[in-house]
Amino acid sequence: MVKLLALLGSVRRGGNTQLLLESVINGAKIAGAEAEIIRLSDLKIAPCMNCGGCDEDGICVQKDDMQQLFDKLLTYDLILLASPIYFMGVSAWTKAMIDRCQALWVRKYKLNKLPGRPRESRKGVFIAVSGMKKPTAFDGAKLTVQSFFATIHVTYIGDILYPGMDVKGDIAKHPSALAEAKKLGEEIIKEFDDPKYKINING
Repeated sequence: MVKLLALLGSVRRGGNTQLLLESVINGAKIAGAEAEIIRLSDLKIAPCMNCGGCDEDGICVQKDDMQQLFDKLLTYDLILLASPIYFMGVSAWTKAMIDRCQALWVRKYKLNKLPGRPRESRKGVFIAVSGMKKPTAFDGAKLTVQSFFATIHVTYIGDILYPGMDVKGDIAKHPSALAEAKKLGEEIIKEFDDPKYKINING
């Protein structure tokens, strides 16, 4: 059974990002995945202080809700990271979580101690909506998420991106978005062991 961790970086409950993410999760569950969803804005995650406290052992010195995420980020089979786009980047809650993974960056790249399975056996998908209609609105955020997935030893297999989703409920009015997302969630699980499997939806 594929274990799925969904990280929701939107504070708006029932918003476009959440609806899109839940559609992917529903499809994944149909295909047999076990899913856990975490709304990042419900957690207390302080920004990275660039204090160097993790340089010796790869352990963050700040003790907050990020502590409960570190093991999950390193062990789940599939990571879905969902965020609205703010000023061409991910939300503040998403970025705070990513920045705190500096401790994991130290483990991997300085200490060579990052545990877990081969990177090819773990996969990640970026899910995002933007109020802007330009597809380039996602470019900066994609680079950030790709770096994040590489740091936690996850293979970035693609993204589900919908521009022009400015008002709450817009994604539900799209003629195919939620159905496409659900179908894709099911497909990801069915094709999970295929090392060449990639996805891209840019609605």
